[in-house]
Amino acid sequence: MLVGKIPWQGVLLSVQPRIRLTRSFDQRSHTYLGYALKVSGRIGSEAREFLVGVGQGAHTKHHFRAGNAVSGDALPVPDPRLETVEFYKVSNLKVGLPEPEDEATPPPWRGAPPPLAVYRERGHRRLAARTFQQKCWSCVWGCRMPVEMIIDQWNPSRRRYRTETFCYGPLSCPLYQSGPVRTVPGRRRGMTYTEEGWVDDEATSHRRPEE
Repeated sequence: MLVGKIPWQGVLLSVQPRIRLTRSFDQRSHTYLGYALKVSGRIGSEAREFLVGVGQGAHTKHHFRAGNAVSGDALPVPDPRLETVEFYKVSNLKVGLPEPEDEATPPPWRGAPPPLAVYRERGHRRLAARTFQQKCWSCVWGCRMPVEMIIDQWNPSRRRYRTETFCYGPLSCPLYQSGPVRTVPGRRRGMTYTEEGWVDDEATSHRRPEE
């Protein structure tokens, strides 16, 4: 059944990168989709908080940041396993200036997020899901990624899905908690790859503690 675009409006609570992670045992790759807007407002006839996905071009034009009044029309995502946002393909987008407020000392960092190329260059560390939910959900350096796991490269239909949380922020951030290591199932029963901490260390080794 075809679903038409749904009107929405509200105020931005957070803006974070929208990145998909693909895992295949000890290999991983990223797809940089844009940004995830967390909105408090109305989607269709329903009043609640919801997540809308936009592209890099929209962010380059509007420089989204928490506090913006926003509105538009959007489609429900076709496969929620591949997204952490609920809606995407936004049209009729309108963005107002954020209400003036006293800038709180970070962390969390709540300005306009940088271009996606900056996230790619910085690299990330795993972030405990509870820490993300309680402290980092509004930070421009936090990211909740949909993860697609290819269990068997010779049988691509064998896939699993989950979400993982990551931090692109300064290595010295006092809020940071890594959480447990992550495991990826292999093609044979009992085969598992464990992504140890050295993977994060290597991905961020080019940064100084304050970066």
